[in-house]
Amino acid sequence: MINACRDFLELAESHSRRWQRVLQHEREQRTHLEETIEQLAKQHNNLERAWREAPAHAVNTPDTPTTNTGVSERPRKEEASDEDEDTEYFDAMEDSPAFITVTATDPSHHRRSQSNLSSASGGQPSDCNQEDNCSVSSNEFSGKELQPHRKRRTQIPEKPNYSLNLWSIMKNCIGKELSKIPMPVNFNEPLSMLQRLTEDLEYHELLDKAARCENSLEQMCLVAAFSVSSYSTTVHRTAKPFNPLLGETYELDRLEEFGYRSLCEQVSHHPPAAAHHVMSQRGWTLWQEITIASKFRGKYLSIMPLGAIHLQFHASGNHYVWRKVTSTVHNIIVGKLWIDQSGDIDIVNHRTKETCQLKFSPYSYFSREVPRKVTGVVKDSEGQAHYILSGTWDDKMESAKIVQSSRGSSSSEGKQKTVYQTLTPKLLWKKYPLPENAENMYCFSSLALTLNEEEDGVCWTDSRLRPDQRLMEAGRWDEANVEKQRLEEKQRATRRRREAEASKAIDEGQDFEGYIPLWFHQRTDELTGETIYVYKGGYWEAKERQDWNMIPDIF
Repeated sequence: MINACRDFLELAESHSRRWQRVLQHEREQRTHLEETIEQLAKQHNNLERAWREAPAHAVNTPDTPTTNTGVSERPRKEEASDEDEDTEYFDAMEDSPAFITVTATDPSHHRRSQSNLSSASGGQPSDCNQEDNCSVSSNEFSGKELQPHRKRRTQIPEKPNYSLNLWSIMKNCIGKELSKIPMPVNFNEPLSMLQRLTEDLEYHELLDKAARCENSLEQMCLVAAFSVSSYSTTVHRTAKPFNPLLGETYELDRLEEFGYRSLCEQVSHHPPAAAHHVMSQRGWTLWQEITIASKFRGKYLSIMPLGAIHLQFHASGNHYVWRKVTSTVHNIIVGKLWIDQSGDIDIVNHRTKETCQLKFSPYSYFSREVPRKVTGVVKDSEGQAHYILSGTWDDKMESAKIVQSSRGSSSSEGKQKTVYQTLTPKLLWKKYPLPENAENMYCFSSLALTLNEEEDGVCWTDSRLRPDQRLMEAGRWDEANVEKQRLEEKQRATRRRREAEASKAIDEGQDFEGYIPLWFHQRTDELTGETIYVYKGGYWEAKERQDWNMIPDIF
């Protein structure tokens, strides 16, 4: 048996080496093929440029305005294709796994972009045209031009240097039933899931800007950038937020500072679901109901947010709907935790039927692509592409206006790529830098640092008042674990009492109404056909009166 095992091991090793050589050869062939396709695309573009030179010199009108059809657009396009060194190629997606984008710089457009960038350093952006008005310069969405009426905190107590070992978990589990073992706060960050949901509003300036857009396609670009920006805080945030208790709420009142009010409520515990409503005085309303589904797959954990996000602009009536992508936490068992986002986001404007498909490329060790890459195409109601979006979900997003599209060479999988020729990309969104010493404060952003700050007059069920979460923020983790266990046991007792009341009502032949959220009620969505929780009103009026008599005692 030992000899047979030795022979098998030698045979397996020789086969393994052979397969590795074959795999390496295939990788080299694929790389060579991709480089060949890229060269063919460049040659194709050069041939088209040479073909345009004759009519361009004959007409000799380099300033002829660009039109959708006809000869008059040729000089403009040729002018926008003058410099080879400004041409870039991006892999993205359409019907095939990738298309090719040829970025051509128009000199006058380039000068205008430079003036916008210079205005970001201190001047005001020029209002040249509608396109410039809707593009976001670094100055406009920095938030610095809106001075807060209240000074918010910029730091929290530093995270204690507790080692996460088996004993630190097991000592809280001795003598308990398996179903009653609480997850220690060692895995958490001192924010609840409701507060993490509110963090989607960190780049609300994108929606303020989009509300002023008259062109719905440009507005779609900003909405797409906003949908990507909500993931920027997750790149360093591997800790788990606190699971909200049933009936827990969280408000974020930034009406005086930024013109919006946000309210979240935990409307269901099994399955866990949170409803969120944001009203802005700057022309938009956002609402969503998110249910978190997760699957443990051995080495990694997949987190799948279920539910649609709705965004409506008051002036135009444009109503956008999209869903979140899957988040994956890697190295659950061994190694350093890291997070990746993957999947597609399909954004639909239900008024105009315009669409945007964003592709979040999953990380691959063997890929030559930029990590955390996001690409997208904005199309009108007839399916014609108008803008290419590109960037990364942890840094920035850009948009480029398409001036021409054509069918190009076949990809390595045999599918035909589309070649898009675009103008110079414009910056839509750029991530804020993290605050100083953020690595010792759970890698919180500037907004996240303020979310658990104490506020006067909030509802008694607000996440800021949750005792275990506040103890953890103060660095008293042992006390936080005890308090977390007490709160979870209190919630289980409430659920048992509610189940007993339901059973008694059924035995007596009476109707029993289950748990009813205070600030949200269920309605059938006209666009998606789903039953979702929407805001029914009354919270901000109750806060103004300080009338919280109907509030349950959950803490």
